[in-house]
Amino acid sequence: MPALETFAPDTPPETLAAALRRDGAIIVRDVMPAGLREKLTAEITPYVEATPNGRDEFTGALTTRTGALVARSPATRELLQHPTILALCDAILKPNCERYQLHLTQVIRIRPGQPAQQIHRDRWAWGTFLKDIEPQLNTIWAVTDFTQANGATQVAPGSTLWPDDRLPTPDEIGYAEMSAGSVLVYLGSVFHGGGANTADHDRIGLNLTYTLGWLRQEENQYLSCPPDIARTLSPALQGLIGYAMGSYALGYYTPPLPPGAGPEVVPPDFALGGDAEAGFGGSALLDALREKVAG
Repeated sequence: MPALETFAPDTPPETLAAALRRDGAIIVRDVMPAGLREKLTAEITPYVEATPNGRDEFTGALTTRTGALVARSPATRELLQHPTILALCDAILKPNCERYQLHLTQVIRIRPGQPAQQIHRDRWAWGTFLKDIEPQLNTIWAVTDFTQANGATQVAPGSTLWPDDRLPTPDEIGYAEMSAGSVLVYLGSVFHGGGANTADHDRIGLNLTYTLGWLRQEENQYLSCPPDIARTLSPALQGLIGYAMGSYALGYYTPPLPPGAGPEVVPPDFALGGDAEAGFGGSALLDALREKVAG
């Protein structure tokens, strides 16, 4: 059984990124302070307890998935912007986009008796159309301890370059066993799946994922965190969840106002009180695009 490489929380981001590119998944232990985990648990538990089980084999008949966490949980907002994770997003995603964005927020609770999930790639959210590019960086924060018995995530290290129809054999699958407060970081291209819970207690993880700014998000953040909530967030978090231009001319809108009552072309953050004069995203994004084309 292959083991996932585990790192200390103070490991340099470049070391983590190198291992992530090689294996497709790593564990960074003890990243979430106990106090923050307690705060997170208090915030999410009422929503988790009210969430019904999945409706099919893939989502899990004994698994609950709770979303809209930016709107619901201030602790989640803090974890979304963890410097180590954003540094890995810079390393993995930034070479292929002007801006990366939040893709998904979800509390996944695997309950006792839940069979193992089908092995899959998260990048299949966009079908199998994307080739030769890594579109996604994912995290699962351990809210409880993760053990093989209670459903620790199954991962096939080194599977990022496999063809889509190449599924791992049992001896190629490792388990993301980690203590509460640790985080599994994995790429959208690595084969993985939730483990079977044969224990007598729940396994709870916080799934926060990021993607290239020019792809559609799996969780629609504009509906899960609408402008009346998003405008209370920091500008950095507003941009991360999608209230920013993905590139020059990517993501603008026209406010549906009476003739002459408002601007015609504005960036997404205009809905939160942003500057209408920024237009398609300002000269910086256009200059960056020109430099890439010229290069």
